[in-house]
Formats: sequence, structure tokens, C-alpha cells
Amino acid sequence: MNSGGITSVRGILCGHFTDTRRPTGCTVVLAPDGAVAGVDVRGAAPGTRETELLSPLNSVERVHAVLLAGGSAFGLDAAAGVMRWLEERGIGVQVGAVRVPIVPAAILFDLMMGDASIRPDALSGHAACAAASAAPVAEGSVGAGAGAAVGKLFGLARGMKGGIGSAAITLHGVTVAALVAVNATGDVIDPADGRIVAGARSADGRTMIGAAQAIAAGEWPDALQIGASTTLGVVATDAVLTKVEANRLAQVAHDGLARSIVPVHTPVDGDTVFALATGASGITLDLTVLSILAAEVTARAVLRAVRSAQAVGGAGVPALPCARDFAATAP
Repeated sequence: MNSGGITSVRGILCGHFTDTRRPTGCTVVLAPDGAVAGVDVRGAAPGTRETELLSPLNSVERVHAVLLAGGSAFGLDAAAGVMRWLEERGIGVQVGAVRVPIVPAAILFDLMMGDASIRPDALSGHAACAAASAAPVAEGSVGAGAGAAVGKLFGLARGMKGGIGSAAITLHGVTVAALVAVNATGDVIDPADGRIVAGARSADGRTMIGAAQAIAAGEWPDALQIGASTTLGVVATDAVLTKVEANRLAQVAHDGLARSIVPVHTPVDGDTVFALATGASGITLDLTVLSILAAEVTARAVLRAVRSAQAVGGAGVPALPCARDFAATAP
């Protein structure tokens, strides 16, 4: 079941900020009571903040939010607004007289979608927190998915609109959910039948060609810019996990990306997945079972992201159709 997506996890809130001036924005996943966290970075061009502290070798056990943002490296500024919002509410690690919120963050590249001088900042991060709730998560062309695109192996102009999506499964009293902002170089594939949902298009733009198949047939990819893509995810559960187990959950969630994005983890993507465990269920579930669910909800969230996306174009924004425009013609 999907229910509210990532907000189905007890102890998790989620909010978006979407900039109306161009397609960009940010998304925050809040854990006001704290969550044990892990991370796994697989793409070769990541842009991140506070990921090293999530290593099991390091001291901090719990985080209070995770931020996903557009705007490339500039978008990391939005994390300062998340910290300020949390500090205003007395949330953070007590350090003497000060509470310091712990907010890991990661960014995706959307600077070619209109005016590149417009990108998420501290005010954007603060606004995303103010919008956060336990309501079902808005999906598609919002928040960190506002400027996302997929199928860019032959250039952005031959790609399609990406977005942000969420999915959840509840089993034996425990919920596992994922939130994924899909801005991939590769195509999005439905693992159930292998059909392309959104991806690289033919030179005339009328059909999806299957990037991997086209390359295997001899078509050469465009000159790809390092860091010009990146898929970001947060997997969350209300099961009780250790920090080591949270890191393992982040690792296996990448299997869900590999099932649904082809190619994935490329030199020009900074694919990053965080894991959060609130422990609010009070239940310890077998890590193998949790891993299976994490990969499954991640793949489902990827599909929901592109199926909910809206076409864009105009005012310096490339004309990119969405999955719904090709629903009946996918190869």
C-alpha cells in the first residue's frame, strides 16, 4: 500500500518548497524526536553536507532532518534554514547552553531549467519546514523534484520531466517508506514488465528509444557534464535500528534505484540515499526483511515520481514532456 508515503512512518514529517520563478525547490524530511541515520553515496558526482557524521565510526547517533534540494551545490544553503527552524523550536543536540540540529543534506543539478541564479537558499529550507506535516506527501514536479529531468544520455533536450515520489509498505506493525527525487541521466523502467516509463527520446522527440538499447546499437551519448543529474532518496522506518543497520538499509535501498533507473550510479550522477529509523514502533524486525522492503519502496517511489510529473517548457526552460504524455506509446 502507499497511504501517505514517507509520512506513514511514525515520527516523520515532510514538506516541500517549490520556487515559482523557475522549476527548482527543496524537500525536507523532519524527525523532530530524532532518528538513527545512515547514508550511502553511489553516484560519482555527489553534492552533500554532514554525511560523514553518519558513519558508524563517528559519534552522532541521531539526526533531526534530511534535506534534498535542487540548485546544485548552491542548494546546500537551504540546510541552514532547516537548522534555524529546528533551533527555533528547541530541537537539536544539547551542547552546553545551545541545541545544535543535525541536518544532513544532498543536492541535485537543475541549473539548466531556467535562470540559474535562482536556487534554493536558507529561506527556502525554512519554508519547507514550515510546510511540513504528517499529511500524504505531494508528488511530481514539486520541491526537490521541481526541476528534475530524466533520460539525458543524448542531451537534456531529448529527455523528459522527472520529479519526486514516495511509497510505503506496512508489515507486522512496522512501516518502511521511501521518498525519491528522480533527476537521472538514465531512463526510468517499470521493473514489473521492463517497459520504459520516462527516458531518452528520439531525435524528433516523438518516441522513447531506450537509452541502453540505443547505445548497444551504436548510438553515441551526448557530451555529459559532470554532476548534471543525480537521484536523491530517503528511506525511513519506524522499526528499531542501530546506526550500523541504518547504514546497511541505505545501501540496499540503492537496489531499488538499480531496478528502476538504467543506467544508474553513473560518473555524472551523484546518487545518494539516506536511511532514517525513528524506532517509534518499538519493534525490531529482521534486517533482511527490512532490506527487501526498502528496495521495493524505493523502486515504487521512483515510478511514482515520474508518473506524477508535469511537462515543462518556456521562459528559458527546455520543453520536456512527462510520462503521461507517452503512457500509451512506451516501448
